[in-house]
Amino acid sequence: MKSRKPSVLTFILVFVLVAAACAPGAAPKLVGDVERPEPEVAPRAAGYGATVSEADAAKSIEERMLVRTANVSLVVTNTEDSVAQIKSIVTSFGGYVVDTRLWRDEGQLRGSVTVRVPADDLDDALSQFKALAVKVERESSSSQDVTEEYTDLSVRLRNLEATEQELLELLGTVRERTGKAEEILAVHRELTNIRGQIEQLKGRMQYLERTSAMSSVTIELIPDILSQPIAGTGWRPSETVANALRSLLRTVRFIANAAIWIVLYVLPVAVIVLIPFAIVWLIWRRRRKGKPAAKA
Repeated sequence: MKSRKPSVLTFILVFVLVAAACAPGAAPKLVGDVERPEPEVAPRAAGYGATVSEADAAKSIEERMLVRTANVSLVVTNTEDSVAQIKSIVTSFGGYVVDTRLWRDEGQLRGSVTVRVPADDLDDALSQFKALAVKVERESSSSQDVTEEYTDLSVRLRNLEATEQELLELLGTVRERTGKAEEILAVHRELTNIRGQIEQLKGRMQYLERTSAMSSVTIELIPDILSQPIAGTGWRPSETVANALRSLLRTVRFIANAAIWIVLYVLPVAVIVLIPFAIVWLIWRRRRKGKPAAKA
């Protein structure tokens, strides 16, 4: 009898069993009846569940990764000028402006600017920001250590890349030995899943790298009350006259509308309602006058 060729399910089953039974440093030499060379990848366990120690991955990170953020509230003499100076300072450090907002509160212009500057220059940038203020109202800063998360992501990435290499070799073996479309598609689906996970890990790692390299600073700008003129610059007599005329026009319009409603609606309704009462009153009065005549 002819021996049956091993299917792709057999290959995957061999991977799972060997991964559970072998030590972390061991790797299978055979898949089905074919001997496969060791792929040149990071240290791994057998087959699909390859692992790399976190100590090895941590060696590639020389310094701890810190995501630093700062918030300051500055009392300034001129909000618009301060915004322009902040943008100039950020550009000089090689940073960029994330968000700028300006609004008026009780006639005074207030603002909020969010910027990103290199993490190594954060302290110098904060010093220059505070130098623009008449007074520093509030200041706070915080940092988040993402070294452990980045190390874990590095380990998972290397393991997935090792698994991807295993699946690529398995895909080639299946094509050579069986050539069955369903078996090739089964391995290809696993390979696509692994590649999707690899892209997600790389995206998260790039995000952590960017956020740790560039610190975020939110600057609130408060106008100095003492720097504002006592008389104020917003008073305009012509505007007051216009507002008074508008109010007078609204009042005249209200009176005219009320008169029209009274003449065309209230009076007719009142007449209709009062007619029955008037008839009853006239009848009652006529009877009352007739009683004294009858007595005489």
